[in-house]
Amino acid sequence: MRGPKETARSSQTSKAPLTGLAQFDRTTSVWGPVTLALGFLVSLAAALFAAFGTGLGITATELWGAVGIVIATFGIIAVVEPIAYYPILGRSAMYQAFMIGNIANKLLPAALIAQTDLGEKPGTRRAELIAGAAIVGAVFIHLITLVVLVGILGTLLVGSLPPDLIAVARLYILPAVFGAVTVQAIVTMKNVRITVIATVVAAALVFLVVPLVPALANFATAMAVIISIVVAWIVRKRTDGPPAAPSSAGH
Repeated sequence: MRGPKETARSSQTSKAPLTGLAQFDRTTSVWGPVTLALGFLVSLAAALFAAFGTGLGITATELWGAVGIVIATFGIIAVVEPIAYYPILGRSAMYQAFMIGNIANKLLPAALIAQTDLGEKPGTRRAELIAGAAIVGAVFIHLITLVVLVGILGTLLVGSLPPDLIAVARLYILPAVFGAVTVQAIVTMKNVRITVIATVVAAALVFLVVPLVPALANFATAMAVIISIVVAWIVRKRTDGPPAAPSSAGH
């Protein structure tokens, strides 16, 4: 049995205020989910208002049909992305990233570059803090460029261009964006095997499967993700043992 002094000491320890990373972890574990939930509710309310409160005539059947297509297309990504990003970003930066968006093409590269420049491997507490700071910087730069280059200069530029030129440019904007994101992902990942697998699978689906079975067009993205993951896992490089876990800095 514990004596009175040990009981009092234990009580004082349990009631002692958290400091440092412990307080940081508690704060992020509480406010992270709350912030994400509020963001989800606001986004959902705006979408529902646009669908049913603006007189567009959208029916419940059309709404659920659209929801089904989105789930079929991006459902697997919603499962894969948190698992793939967590080792690099850590818990606190994950809350930031999923609240902001544009993870793969903006926030993740920013975190990786910051960790590399500071000589910290992903998976440590220090790397998590670096990722969070890098995300803040990326968002700050993004907002400035969005307001200045897009909001002000972009409007002036588009207004001065001939309509025919704008129509042609619109045909290439989306491919240009996705092309840049794809190249950035390839350079960041630096894995030739997975790159080749994903390219071959995507090309086969786009140029062979979908033309033969047009009904699969809405599911092509999900199929490409699943097939690429399965094939990459099957042909993965076997090692003698699992890789060593990175040392945890900052504890």
